[in-house]
Amino acid sequence: MTAYLYTEDNLIEQPAIRLFAELGWATVSASEESFSPDGTLGRETKSEVVLIPKLRAALERTNPSLPSDAINSAINELARDCSAMSLAAASREI
Repeated sequence: MTAYLYTEDNLIEQPAIRLFAELGWATVSASEESFSPDGTLGRETKSEVVLIPKLRAALERTNPSLPSDAINSAINELARDCSAMSLAAASREI
């Protein structure tokens, strides 16, 4: 086996993608992602780590009786940027 086979892509990413596919998850390669609401993942920039359209759909599907205000509040809380906090403080906040 040559050294170039020992990459994060070969050893971690591809096996994880195969496992998720076997478990029935939809997978997508975003290495050449297009950014827009209609883009590959529906985000505007790489810095958006929460996929809001997918989160909203999941929250609405699992909580069909909640009003849209409650869904919006949950999204705001889940997507809140806690990166400036220590891990312990962020955990307490959430």
